[in-house]
Amino acid sequence: MSTPKPGTAGATRTCPHCKTTILASAAICPSCRHYLRFDSPRAEPGAAPAESTTALQVEGMIRHPAEGGAWEYSVLLTVRDDEGNELARHVVGVGAMHAGEERTFHLSVEVTPTNDTRRPPRAPRRVFSKH
Repeated sequence: MSTPKPGTAGATRTCPHCKTTILASAAICPSCRHYLRFDSPRAEPGAAPAESTTALQVEGMIRHPAEGGAWEYSVLLTVRDDEGNELARHVVGVGAMHAGEERTFHLSVEVTPTNDTRRPPRAPRRVFSKH
């Protein structure tokens, strides 16, 4: 996985509040929701900032039956490119549910248009061998 240079689409930085890796263009941290700046680097002076669109939204609920032992769960998020290569894999939460409890999980992917038409070079495909 290659990291785009600052100023290009996909460039990242660290949120000064929660230390999460976020897009360099973000005005609000999607993790801690703190404001990072009040302007938009994508907007021309006097123009309205680009609007984000929710391209994917999934929500589901799991309910533990009223009887039985506790269930443990792991929430895993995997991102793959158009060739099936794994770009990122993160455990975003773990926990346990006891009889009668429920958990709701929500995933959303927001996209924001940019004017950057440059395409970063593809990283060489990694081949994993089994030992």
